[in-house]
Amino acid sequence: MSATQLRVMLCDDSAVVRGALARILESDPGIRIVARVGDGQAALKALEAAPAADRPEVILLDLEMPVMDGMTALPLLLRREPRPVVIVASALTQRGASQTMAAMQAGASDYIPKPTAALGGMADPGFRAELLAKVKGWARMRNRAAPGATMGAAARSAARSATLGMVPRAIAIGSSTGGPQALAALVRRLPRGLRVPILLTQHMPPGFTAMLAQHLDSLGGPRCAEAVDGEVLQPGHLYVAPGDRHMLLTKRDAGPPRIALNTDPPENFCRPAVDPMLRSMVPIYGRDLLAIILTGMGQDGLLGCREVARAGGVVIAQDEASSVVWGMPGAVAKAGLPKLQAPPEALADHVMAALNAAPSHAVLRHTA
Repeated sequence: MSATQLRVMLCDDSAVVRGALARILESDPGIRIVARVGDGQAALKALEAAPAADRPEVILLDLEMPVMDGMTALPLLLRREPRPVVIVASALTQRGASQTMAAMQAGASDYIPKPTAALGGMADPGFRAELLAKVKGWARMRNRAAPGATMGAAARSAARSATLGMVPRAIAIGSSTGGPQALAALVRRLPRGLRVPILLTQHMPPGFTAMLAQHLDSLGGPRCAEAVDGEVLQPGHLYVAPGDRHMLLTKRDAGPPRIALNTDPPENFCRPAVDPMLRSMVPIYGRDLLAIILTGMGQDGLLGCREVARAGGVVIAQDEASSVVWGMPGAVAKAGLPKLQAPPEALADHVMAALNAAPSHAVLRHTA
């Protein structure tokens, strides 16, 4: 048994679910299950009794359990030292989405939606890959600087002094695994009266994107809501692609850009996907488009960012150190596309520096 194995606790009232999760996680030789419990109270007792060598670094926590549910247990688990990473497991329902966002606001690092039998259950390769990526990625982040931590003075100074070399008329953001926390870190540094529109594609199932939009809107930055088909783009608004819908922009003649939602086939195994969003924005904004790629698995956004760069727009990306999974930002970085790579907070500072460097009339030009 390797001392360097990642230690995981499973907390779910279903023995079948615990067994399935254990099989997936222990298929990776770098992971060891140190406890399997059926409710929050049992999880707390197991933490108290565990010797240091068996203390979990990551806890997979079901939210709906008898005796003590996950929401009750969450803050108690997070008080333990050394503090574990908690990833909540949630049902693919509106109630599950609401509980998940509440848990993340209460300190959970991320969530994993439990797949239904119709989606292949826990045997689904996509679920297996997402589970392993989140458990390993957040454990790595736990052992480095905490995500969302305040930047040091040197990093803030670098963010202020750097320049994007453009004044964006629109911003597009793509994110996936680890995205909700990265998005919160970025959005809370942007003002309510931001003078440009933002389109966001985050890989999430239906229901969860609406809750994400509500969460981001509560941070005091740009107005944020799930996008509606046909609505006119407005400056100062952040539009979230709904789960299971691609979000594009359309524009006719001198008319304003409008949101267009569709159910075209998934791209990069995703719907919504970042690439179609970017492709639709390039003809409208060209060199005035800023694309931001945040943490996530795979390479969704790579082809779209190539088109942004080809049109003279600017691409920036989250750096490897602050990414839970450096797949999406890593893909654009390896292609040489980003003008800069930085943590989400610093990316927000770069955006504001670019906007503040220009008179308001220059930013507002053709935003509609």
